[in-house]
Amino acid sequence: MLHDPARHEPLLAIAWDEARVRATIARIVEATVAAFSPETLWPVHPRDQNPDDDPDAPATCLYFGAAGVVWALDYLDAVGAAPSPSLASHLDAIRERNRAWLAAEPGDNAGSYLMGELPFEMMAWGQSPSAQRADAIASLIEANIDHPSRELMWGAPGSLLAAALMHRRSGDERWAALFRRVAQRLREQLSWSERQSCHYWSQDLYGRQVRYLDAVHGFVATARALIMGRHLLPADDWAEWQRCIETTIAHTAIREDGRATWPVSADEPPGTPQKWLMQFCHGAPGFVVCLADLPGRVLDPLLVEAGEATWAAGPLAKGGNLCHGTAGNAYAFMVLHARTGDTRWRERARAFAMHAIAQFEDETARTGRLRHSLWTGDIGLAIFLWDCLRERAEFPTLDVFFG
Repeated sequence: MLHDPARHEPLLAIAWDEARVRATIARIVEATVAAFSPETLWPVHPRDQNPDDDPDAPATCLYFGAAGVVWALDYLDAVGAAPSPSLASHLDAIRERNRAWLAAEPGDNAGSYLMGELPFEMMAWGQSPSAQRADAIASLIEANIDHPSRELMWGAPGSLLAAALMHRRSGDERWAALFRRVAQRLREQLSWSERQSCHYWSQDLYGRQVRYLDAVHGFVATARALIMGRHLLPADDWAEWQRCIETTIAHTAIREDGRATWPVSADEPPGTPQKWLMQFCHGAPGFVVCLADLPGRVLDPLLVEAGEATWAAGPLAKGGNLCHGTAGNAYAFMVLHARTGDTRWRERARAFAMHAIAQFEDETARTGRLRHSLWTGDIGLAIFLWDCLRERAEFPTLDVFFG
């Protein structure tokens, strides 16, 4: 079995209901705006806290804090999903709080894409482009090139993605040059597995040496950034990267009865106990999403098997969120619908969408509150539901940043 059944729950048989989907998006947006306070921002959900965290201290970063919620509200408004007043005028104050939080963390993390200063500068530049703001973004990317984590959340792969997004928005050659520079450094840092005959990165993450493969901290998240900016690389360089990506993905996959997933880490010794996670940040769904735009069809059979594994596992018991929940897994179905044209993947995405709505309704009824977070909470679910309505798989802040 490629997943842990205890982490999943049976799929509810709820018919696709566009009106209910739209009403849920509107409800989430309205409740999110109403819950905001300039002084306390949004209350932190218990699931987004560690045991030693101050329960009254608001989260501020893009990933699971106030910056991500502000980004999501503006994004949903910009794409026509749900109108709302912009709270972007509060970003400077949120940023100051995020700086104080970062200062208490070990290392220099200002250039972090999901946790640091970088997304604040990108949001500010998106609202009011200027040479000064562009210089600040470039400086943060440059300073993060040798960050030891070598993954999307904290390290250079997040900087690589930021450079690709900035180039896509502006067309400025400076972002292409930065993209090539970061990609070259990442290529120099690749490790080789004799056992698996493929490359991977070793990461220094939270005081541990790890070799993650996943869609946040691992190999395939970096592959996502490389794929987005592949046109910025010399043709020979991209061909080499594509061979590297295809080889590592194929050689590390675990396949069983027409289904496939990936272990948490690369190059683990045979017999090492595995933690069987089937969610966006670890497991098959994130691989499908990160490889959505990979040119060619070499990996398509494997991606379809990954989709089958995601479907067989069923919705996640942790709720309807993106990173660890039902909505994040359903993005894989939307990718496969776009990549294969097979309508069964659209129907599976819709089935998970309705289940995620039921999870949201049940949790808010039990707790009397929303979970205010982009990657781990309800506003992320609202973006997924909108993408499900328009049949487009654009994972927020991974595939798209500027609305």
